[in-house]
Amino acid sequence: MKKALIFQGGWDGHEPEEVATILGGILEEEGFNVKITDTLDTLKEDDLTSYDLIVPNWTQGKIEDDQLKPLLEAVEKGTGLAGLHGGMGDSFRMAVDYQFMVGGQWVAHPGDDGVKYEVRILDKDHPLTEGMDDFTVESEQYYMHVDPVVNVHAVTRFPVAEGPYKANGEVDMPVIWTKRWGAGKVYYNSLGHVANIVRMPEVIELMRKGFVWASR
Repeated sequence: MKKALIFQGGWDGHEPEEVATILGGILEEEGFNVKITDTLDTLKEDDLTSYDLIVPNWTQGKIEDDQLKPLLEAVEKGTGLAGLHGGMGDSFRMAVDYQFMVGGQWVAHPGDDGVKYEVRILDKDHPLTEGMDDFTVESEQYYMHVDPVVNVHAVTRFPVAEGPYKANGEVDMPVIWTKRWGAGKVYYNSLGHVANIVRMPEVIELMRKGFVWASR
């Protein structure tokens, strides 16, 4: 049986415990033995290379070098990394090595929560998006700083909400991307502000596909 580790915590506004339970349920349906932890010390106390997949769900916060290094090394050796929204894309703002591995970092959500926007699937024949259609979300629309090496599988178009950034014109911002970190696969999905967004059928299916794809 495959093993997955979810570490949850950080800013409470993203409902980390509830979201971790939802993500853990997806993994269990896919046959994973899931461990959920609420301490970053697990990253230095466990043998992370024994996991087939690690799921960060920790918005903001601080990670110590002796916690981050085993995570970086485990993914480099082949453990998959997959997550969503701020739980993976806005973790540990001072840890640039973590951001380098993830492939991007949240910087803004113009209009805050409740913005209605479209998610456009780019490659409907890819295993990550096969059978999925474009869909609408009413939530935060994440504006990201993104590593140019990532493979983009879905986008959303800015601007929607008002703001000085509109002077730059339209831009398609990645919503779902993948990349490699050594032997490990990395999957990121910017959706999932709170638990009810994570529970959307489209988000559940995207995360299911992402977990399976990224797993060792």
